Amino acid sequence: MTDVISLLTFPDTSKAFTTYRSTVVDVDDRSASRPRKTPRLDADSDSGSASRSRDSHKGKNVDRAGPVKIQVHGFAGGVVGAALNRVHDNLFVRLSRSIRALLEKGSDELSTTYEGVFTACRGVVCVAGRGEGLYEMLKAEIHKCVNRLAEELEKTNKDGVEWIGQFVETCAWFEGQVALLESLLTYLDRAYVLKNPGLPSIRDLAFTRFRERIFSGYFIVDKLQKGISVWVTWERNEGQVHIHRHFLKALVSHLITHHVYDVIFERHFVEQTLEYFSKESYQMVEVEKAHAKVFLAHCTQRTNEEQGRARDVMLDGTVVLVKDTAIRALFEGRLEWMAKEVVGTFMASKGTNELKKAYVLFSTVDGLPVLCREFKAYVQKTVQDIVKDTSKDDEMVSRLLEFKSFADTTLKEAFVDPSTKQNNQDFSYGLIDAFTKGFKARRNKPAEQIAKHVDRLMRHGQRGMSDTAFEALLDAALALYRFTDDKDVFRTFYHRALAKRLLLERSASDDFEKAMLKKLKEKYDPEFGMGDHMFNDLALSRDTMREYHARIRDDSSAQKLSVMVLQRSVWPFGAREKDVDLPPSMQADLNSYTTFYKIKHQGHKLDWDHSLGNATVKARFAAGPKDLTVSLYQAVVLLLFNEETEIGYRQISEETRMDDGDLKRTLQSLACANKKVLKKRPAGKDVNNNDVFYFNAEFTDPRAKVHINSIQAKETVEENQRTQSHIEGDRKHYLDAAIVRIMKAKKELSHEQLKNETIDAVKSHFVPEVSVIKLRIDGLVEQEYLRRDEDDKNLYIYVA
Repeated sequence: MTDVISLLTFPDTSKAFTTYRSTVVDVDDRSASRPRKTPRLDADSDSGSASRSRDSHKGKNVDRAGPVKIQVHGFAGGVVGAALNRVHDNLFVRLSRSIRALLEKGSDELSTTYEGVFTACRGVVCVAGRGEGLYEMLKAEIHKCVNRLAEELEKTNKDGVEWIGQFVETCAWFEGQVALLESLLTYLDRAYVLKNPGLPSIRDLAFTRFRERIFSGYFIVDKLQKGISVWVTWERNEGQVHIHRHFLKALVSHLITHHVYDVIFERHFVEQTLEYFSKESYQMVEVEKAHAKVFLAHCTQRTNEEQGRARDVMLDGTVVLVKDTAIRALFEGRLEWMAKEVVGTFMASKGTNELKKAYVLFSTVDGLPVLCREFKAYVQKTVQDIVKDTSKDDEMVSRLLEFKSFADTTLKEAFVDPSTKQNNQDFSYGLIDAFTKGFKARRNKPAEQIAKHVDRLMRHGQRGMSDTAFEALLDAALALYRFTDDKDVFRTFYHRALAKRLLLERSASDDFEKAMLKKLKEKYDPEFGMGDHMFNDLALSRDTMREYHARIRDDSSAQKLSVMVLQRSVWPFGAREKDVDLPPSMQADLNSYTTFYKIKHQGHKLDWDHSLGNATVKARFAAGPKDLTVSLYQAVVLLLFNEETEIGYRQISEETRMDDGDLKRTLQSLACANKKVLKKRPAGKDVNNNDVFYFNAEFTDPRAKVHINSIQAKETVEENQRTQSHIEGDRKHYLDAAIVRIMKAKKELSHEQLKNETIDAVKSHFVPEVSVIKLRIDGLVEQEYLRRDEDDKNLYIYVA
């Protein structure tokens, strides 16, 4: 642009400078500028100095630092103003043509450079002050441009993804031209628009118009959404990436630029996802009858595909929304069916990874309560089946431990909150509740089997395991103990098993026995303190035996005698009405010890119990001598064969006076087990009254000391029944004592209140059945500990 100063051409006829007469303007000293030193010419070397000399001679006080007013005479000012207007008009027209050319696709009419447009904008806005006109002209051109673009999009013959490609191209061109105009018309944006706060910037003006015309019309939006649907449906059906997916990426970018992404794209895409997968779910489940396992795998695959597609094309917030929508559409109305089928299938096959995937999917659709309920139901049913399987009672605890271990692993690996990385507490509590209810399917038996399992562990010992590993096995068994209500059953059977281990010296380690009793007492049941008294009895017995052996002759047969004196109140064995007759030599040694003991402890009475005794017998076989470790009952039977080669069952019974059941079990262990030191006629696994037994001189064994498996450590049916009867008897006493104690404190209670109070009082030992409580209350009424109220028979009153 030609500089404005160069346009001021002075007329030839003007004599402004020759006719100028100086006019002196007096200026107040206070307003005068600070005096400055200026170069001076020699006196009268020019007309100015001559004038100053004249003024000085005339005595005029002239302030040369003040303003000077210049007047031009004979100058035609209107001519210059008209020339400037014509210049500004030309600039405005040039700008208009340039803007129109920039906003018209394919136009080559830009007659100047970008620099020329920039300079013209500066002249029109800053010099001519025509910013308002330029802004209105730009606004009109933008409207025309947007209308042309809209008509072009509406009239095209393209459809689907190809049309989206054209739309993306149009958006890219328009946004590029607007950015160019922002740069070229910077003075309009900065010098005019900023001084008028009510006006939008060039970018806002253009994009607002574009949004109003392009995205508000039904036709273009409908074409956009149809194209989106065509694209995503094709990808879902074909399982491949569409060749024009990049159009969709660009589309998302443009929609975000114009602030319509959520309205036009996201909302429509989510609705389309919901509709598509709802139909697919119905087709697979209702029509094709797909198995839950197959359907779950399909759901996992589909959600992963949707997540990958959304991440590639859409915003992060949309990714989560699309994934959740897909899962909800697939699972809608099928949570119960899915949970029941999936939990059962994957728990049975120990599919932890599949359960983890199911957990993630269910958590997305708020279906975890349903999944947890089915998990709990499956665990409870499995525990009940194991507990009620009477054919595998000996394997009950091993099966429960295996299932519990898998269930715990599932909790740690599958049912984990992705955000906190912690186990889902609802599933943990559900597992505990399921095991507890499962144990109730069969009263007493689970507690009994847990006690026997611990007994086997304590007898077998570590067997090469570390202390930590062995303790972990014991802790796992005791973890099952927490699920049973029959604490007294476990305590009773454990007590008997402990007694047998100690008396038969079958315990692997006294240290572990004591540590186990301490743990049981401190963490599970305070009444496990009876073990301390048992160990005290054994220690006192050993001291007594040392004292006895010191008093008898060294060559006495009693030097090999070992006697354990036990307190009946501490040990779980009742007095035997009839016991075996020992050989005279054995009986003589016992009599000698009895005399010694009664002298030492006057007033004490000894009742002998040989059922848990043991002995070492030297036997001579054809292959050589062997030391046989046997029970005392077995030793009594074997010693009979020193006198006779063959002995019938009836004769053995008469000479030993052993109980028939004990005798048959003893003979069975000697003649029918793996190590047959006796043989019988006729051969067979059972012992009958007519059988004849004879010494097996051909018996062989690679070891010099042979342990004959006795049935001492094994519980017989009769012994089990006695133990169960003992437990039931103790429970009656517990209930009677609890009821009387409660009534003594409360004085009077209704039947329902007394029942609840009684259950609370004894639940640390066992949970009684309501019918049993009623019987005990009736019994106490008959014994006149309680009485019924005369007016209200449902009310009990304590009788002092």
